[in-house]
Amino acid sequence: MTPWSAFREGVRRVNAAPLLLAGMVAVTLLIALPLSLALRGMIASHLGGSLAADGVADGTSSDWWQEFAAQASGLGATFAPSIIGFGAVLDNVSGLLDNLPLAATITGATAAWMVVWSFLSGGVLDRLARARPTRAEGFFAASGVYFWRFLRLGAIAGFIYYLLFAYVHDVIFVDVYEPLTRNLTVERTAFAVRVACYLLFGSMLAAATLAFDYARIRIVVEDRRSALGGLMAGLRFARRHAGGTIGLYLLNAAAYVLVVLVYAAVAPGAPRSGLSVWLVLGIGQIYIVVRHYLKLLFYGSQTAYFQGAFAHAAYAAGPPIVWPDSPAAEAIGNADAAVRR
Repeated sequence: MTPWSAFREGVRRVNAAPLLLAGMVAVTLLIALPLSLALRGMIASHLGGSLAADGVADGTSSDWWQEFAAQASGLGATFAPSIIGFGAVLDNVSGLLDNLPLAATITGATAAWMVVWSFLSGGVLDRLARARPTRAEGFFAASGVYFWRFLRLGAIAGFIYYLLFAYVHDVIFVDVYEPLTRNLTVERTAFAVRVACYLLFGSMLAAATLAFDYARIRIVVEDRRSALGGLMAGLRFARRHAGGTIGLYLLNAAAYVLVVLVYAAVAPGAPRSGLSVWLVLGIGQIYIVVRHYLKLLFYGSQTAYFQGAFAHAAYAAGPPIVWPDSPAAEAIGNADAAVRR
């Protein structure tokens, strides 16, 4: 299977599982809701019964926003103009590549999402590997089976990402970037060096992500019990099929960049009042849904590529079997039934 064929197969599998997308969006909303309510309380407390409250109710007030940001801390400090439209995308990318610390509340919400995703991703990958409905009982059974394995794998991933952000990032942007640009007088050259550092660090993050993605896929598809064994197997697969795995990753990345460019073109700025407020909210929510779709597409296409490379594409072709056999066991049962026929 070529990367392009795997990408198209990933699109087909994700399109055939709309409940996965709806579930991911719903879970994200539920995790974000407590933070939204807390921030709402901060804003309401700051406005009180002031005259500014009427102006803010009618639309964006930059004067009040600056006043609120000047006294805000913790979660309130995240309520900045950069959260609107395309600015939020740039702010997130910049924060990641520049290794900026997150607010404690945002860190907590991110940790909660990672734990929830560790539980749900087993069911998601199992559904995408089988390429047929597994129903709620099958989905949550797979989630439960793979949760502890993914939690152990997540601990390994957390350690690797900690090394990248705590040490490798400083080596690139302090030990390398600063000496190279210390005596430069041309700003364009310094910018080019900065971009090269971003590309180097981003490539390391992408390589780590690629390895852990295929580790999860091998744990689910082959019913591997060892997180470390799954990681080693994922690394071997990514190395032996480097051209295909990197090509597929770049295809998925290109799809993400395309979506970001479209969002940058259509996302409006700060709304003034009335319909524009709902327009900004609606476009932002559509972008979030598409981001979740692309995440599923990453997993769906990578799973399809792995199955195609190992001639396991028919994992889910047969009739439902007694749960909780792995996709590998299902493939063996399907093959045995085909031989008898």
